Amino acid sequence: MIYTITANPSIDYVIQLEKLNTGNVNRVQSDVKLPGGKGINVSRILAELALPSVALGFVGGFTGQFIQSKLNNASIDCRFTEVEEDTRINVKLKDNTEETEINGQGPHISAEAVANLKQQLAKLEAGDIVFMSGSLPPNLPASFYKDLIPLIQAHNAEFVIDTTGQALLDTLAEKPLVIKPNHHELAELFGTHFANQSEIIAAGRKLLDQGAQHVLVSMAGDGALLITPDHAYLGGTPKGTVINSVGAGDSMIAGFVGTFAQHHDALVAFKTSLACGSATAFSEDLATSAKINELLPQIEITQVD
Repeated sequence: MIYTITANPSIDYVIQLEKLNTGNVNRVQSDVKLPGGKGINVSRILAELALPSVALGFVGGFTGQFIQSKLNNASIDCRFTEVEEDTRINVKLKDNTEETEINGQGPHISAEAVANLKQQLAKLEAGDIVFMSGSLPPNLPASFYKDLIPLIQAHNAEFVIDTTGQALLDTLAEKPLVIKPNHHELAELFGTHFANQSEIIAAGRKLLDQGAQHVLVSMAGDGALLITPDHAYLGGTPKGTVINSVGAGDSMIAGFVGTFAQHHDALVAFKTSLACGSATAFSEDLATSAKINELLPQIEITQVD
């Protein structure tokens, strides 16, 4: 089973305007309310791949009920811990020239709620995978996700933390199943700039040496690299118009983790991850199974090292 943990989920209220005029009344052209959070995004993509997952995290109030209802309608198993305060709302204002985001802080998470989440992890079994990612409510420590790793590993389960910078480096010794920096984030880790693909691959191998089991490096329009101890592979992006960058990275890692859990084949997982990421990038919301299946035959993977 794949478990996703979203400590600070949200309702993403996306508003389309012709033009945002601050200080004046604005008329909405269209709007949509979506369940938000990186772990939730992963569960939603897994559902499109017909793969089960269990969504964990903290929800509260009418906003939390909205999220649970939306995920239940998508046949996602929700086992959230209830908290007293409302789950946050993130407002995303889009007009024809730019996008403005106003993100809520999130509710207070009690010690009892944290203990309840940890009890959920006590049900893990060998071979399970736990995905952790996303922002944290204000009162939780920055190490919250990292502190859960010993509980996960006590049951011989795997983990994935989608994070960046020193927080990413701090998890490598615990052998995450996969990490997914983009090429800019990878360069920042080593305080450098890459002149060519070989330098990106060499930096990725340094992360393998530090403990990561697989390294995915996304490179926007230039595709992505899968780096393993033996080889490196370049995956191209299919043709399409990018209309949505939100959730593309979550979709990519969901495709990899879900497919790898099925087949234990990194190349097959890499191909699915590229299709999932591109399908979301070409969609208004997260990818659908139809869009993923449409793009899968277009994904070409080449061994480059």
